[in-house]
Amino acid sequence: MKKKQEQHAEAAYAKRKRKKKLKPSGSALLSLEGSDSNSIFGLLLASLTKHHRPLINKCLLTIRPSLLSQSSFTPILALLPALLSSNCSEIACRAADIVGAVSLVSLEANEQVASDSQALKGLISLLESPKRKVLLSACNAVLDLSATTFGQRQLLKFYALEKLMYVFLQIFKRVESVSLWSEGNRSFGSLKIGIKEDEVSAGFVSATVTLINTCEVEQLQSIPRSLSDAFLRLLKALWTKISDQVVMKAAVKYNEGGYLCKSNIGVSNLAEAIFRLSANACRLTVSMPFEVIKAGLFGTSESSFEDFLSNYWEVSPFLLHGTVNDPDVYDMFSPFKKSLSWTGCAPSLISSILHSLVSCFPIASDELNIFNFLNEVKDRLGCPIIYKQDIRVVKAEWQSRKEMHYFQDFHPDCIKEPQYFMIDDVLKCVQAYKEGYTIALRGLEFRFQSIAAVAETLALMFGQPSVGANLYLTPPNSQGLACHYDDHCVFVCQIFGSKQWTVFSQSSQLLPRLYDDLNGSDIDYTKAGKREFFLKEGDVLYIPRGFPHEAYTTSGDGSPEFSLHLTLSIEVEPPFEWEGIIHFALHCWGENQKRPCFDGLNSLSQKLHLVSVNLLHVAIGIIGNLDSSFRKACLTAAFTLQPDVYNRISQCQKNYFLLLVDKVRTESRFLEVLNSIEVAVQKNEDPFQQIRWLWVHLESGTSDVYKNKSSMIEDMLSLCDQHKDELEAAFVNLISRFCSEVVFEDVVTRHMLLLQKYSKIRKQYIDGMVSLHDKL
Repeated sequence: MKKKQEQHAEAAYAKRKRKKKLKPSGSALLSLEGSDSNSIFGLLLASLTKHHRPLINKCLLTIRPSLLSQSSFTPILALLPALLSSNCSEIACRAADIVGAVSLVSLEANEQVASDSQALKGLISLLESPKRKVLLSACNAVLDLSATTFGQRQLLKFYALEKLMYVFLQIFKRVESVSLWSEGNRSFGSLKIGIKEDEVSAGFVSATVTLINTCEVEQLQSIPRSLSDAFLRLLKALWTKISDQVVMKAAVKYNEGGYLCKSNIGVSNLAEAIFRLSANACRLTVSMPFEVIKAGLFGTSESSFEDFLSNYWEVSPFLLHGTVNDPDVYDMFSPFKKSLSWTGCAPSLISSILHSLVSCFPIASDELNIFNFLNEVKDRLGCPIIYKQDIRVVKAEWQSRKEMHYFQDFHPDCIKEPQYFMIDDVLKCVQAYKEGYTIALRGLEFRFQSIAAVAETLALMFGQPSVGANLYLTPPNSQGLACHYDDHCVFVCQIFGSKQWTVFSQSSQLLPRLYDDLNGSDIDYTKAGKREFFLKEGDVLYIPRGFPHEAYTTSGDGSPEFSLHLTLSIEVEPPFEWEGIIHFALHCWGENQKRPCFDGLNSLSQKLHLVSVNLLHVAIGIIGNLDSSFRKACLTAAFTLQPDVYNRISQCQKNYFLLLVDKVRTESRFLEVLNSIEVAVQKNEDPFQQIRWLWVHLESGTSDVYKNKSSMIEDMLSLCDQHKDELEAAFVNLISRFCSEVVFEDVVTRHMLLLQKYSKIRKQYIDGMVSLHDKL
């Protein structure tokens, strides 16, 4: 990541250097024309001593062009603190201009200037000047210095960012007129932000956003919370003004009736700054009360949630009719419905829901640093929604059971460029809806704060890092998606209208895993048993993963109705399946065994032990691939439940854990494991791919071994060749010890910490994305 940041900084430096122009005034230089730089420097030093302002100005104008050819700037740097602190605004401006010019001579020159703490402090102090031309010169110099990574670090070290944010809030408070501009190319990446007739505001926005986007976590956290929150509100006000222009392709060079001051930042830069400040802020989205979610999904009785877990969870569909007595208190979707511009006709929902949405790029499931994600998408963040990634417009033919896309040009897989969904495409969705197409929008938990609150509470209830939320708007007498099954459990929540659902029996006894390839999974409708469910507004249908289903719009009395429903998806990621818990338990136990006595890999017994641990990981994976009980979701981290409920669930979880450990004891086969590894090696596959998350997330022990899996596998095969009997004995002994010594309570404690790691990055992502959608 740091290497990418350095490359990006060097590119920005080169770009800034190309754009900077030197414009000395010929008339002002006549009296000093022909003088060498040493003479001018001496004259400048003398004039400073005598406070001769006109001569100082002439010297500064004369010496500035010669800086491009100098190899050392020590003399002028020695004078910069005095020049920058001058009471004469002309001198201060010229001194700031010299800081910027020298910063762009070379990377070495930039570092030389940035290393001069007195000059840097002097420049930053100019950001408090009451004179706008001094502010502009200081901002430009800060931008020039920040063209390199070292310059950025030095500016942050001396609190330049806090100064920029504070002064901007004090002086400008808000920006009245903002427009987009581009130079010849109207692609998203070329869109820049311009501020009408306010060059200083444009400079401050450019400098501040640039520095925000170079901050590490610690630097963002050091900004006073009140200052960070206030500036975030200002940036979001800017974002509100330009977000509509993005989807309308409204890039111009000049505002009508006025001059447009061009900033150096693009739409993606502003979006990144908002995302960074939001992800670092105190939680922008808060979970919804547990009782509201419990009543809305499982009913109001005391035992409703426990009854659901015991009889339906990952086992059977479950329908809850919307019979809540007090909808104002228990309707978990009431805030969402109030946020929509609902006029009674379905087409009005389309523009209301799709208005000014931005794309939510997927984040890796094992990512632990939000800035890694930002580094990957930094030139695209804030762009309009992308077809297939964020939205689909589809309908299923009832006879062929195949899906058709309304936007045929967007659909082909051969298209490599992102297909942005612009304002014209949003308008076309109304016509698509009239022709029977369903509008399917993913990631509502990233776009609506009220949905994020529902998703967070549900994730806590099931002890998972996050919960997804998708929206489906289907016209009357239509079917959106073809019959399919999911690799995650869903709660179908009927918001408006009604829908008829058919849920078929499981196509396989094995629960499908998250990220399994479900394409081409055939469903035999003639043999599969099925159940029918009719959902009206307020109803909730639970469908476990692996159960094929389809839905179409109709109504009980025969009159066709449209449907708007949300699906809340419980996505059970590998570390939170029971197989993941067993892998995690083995890792924790192995670490405890290694610490007291292992000092390296020198002895044969140590090698046999470590290789046996890795062999047992493979054995657990083999068992889990064949036994659906290992694929079920583990709820040990659902610690937000009421104590009595959690204690009862926890005891059931412990019993289940001990059952699986006993299966590991009785079903692990040494020769089967060896054969599995040899086959994987022959196919050039990773036998440990299923537990990749272990060595990604954990910082010691087994993860150290996994950093060089090639040598680890070689060790295994070598030991098998030379010490096969000893390795088998060590493997059998290790299984016996692990299964008898592992402590469920210790595993749960450490597993909760693992959940917190996962949850933290998801919350940061949600806060950042929700902030980009939360218009002021």
